[in-house]
Amino acid sequence: MSHTFGVRQVQKQKTRRALMDAALALLEEQSLSSLGLREVTRAVGVAPTAFYRHFRSTADLGVALVEEALGSLHPVLGDLMSAVGDSDELVERAVELIARHVDGYPAHVRFIARERHSGVQPVRDAIQGQLTRFAEEVRGELAKRPETEGWTDDDRLMLAGLYVDQMLMTASLFLKAQDESEEERLRVTRLASRRMRLISIGCRHWLD
Repeated sequence: MSHTFGVRQVQKQKTRRALMDAALALLEEQSLSSLGLREVTRAVGVAPTAFYRHFRSTADLGVALVEEALGSLHPVLGDLMSAVGDSDELVERAVELIARHVDGYPAHVRFIARERHSGVQPVRDAIQGQLTRFAEEVRGELAKRPETEGWTDDDRLMLAGLYVDQMLMTASLFLKAQDESEEERLRVTRLASRRMRLISIGCRHWLD
């Protein structure tokens, strides 16, 4: 009995994974608002009714993709922010981290970039919720760094939001440069580093 239950659970997880992968592939060329669940189930080879065993709607599937795309980055960002080093070293590591993430998960990055301002409200809310959580986590790490000594908590949150927004923008730039020359990727790397350094320089003089 327990063996049969275990097999069913494995199969259920495989089907859920297949639905999410199929949706990501279909979303390469369209937005979530135009995606039909029949498209997704047809790509997987299951009946449309099977979709509802895993997701209430395509919006619910989109929220699951947001959790997958951004949720796993919280410990990575925490490790980055808590690492010992000056601002320039952190900038270099952050840009390198973003470049690697885009190379490893381009479909997820494209999905977030497109759906952040799309017409599907639950997905927009899920993305914003994750970004707010990122900003709060970065604020907590900034409070430990000497650059923000004497700052108000609101000002630290403002700075954290600038960093998070810039990281998203950098991810979009690397995504556009994926099929470009190595020279173009280096240009994007330099541009991203300079922009983040500009924020960090302003940070040092904020209380002036």
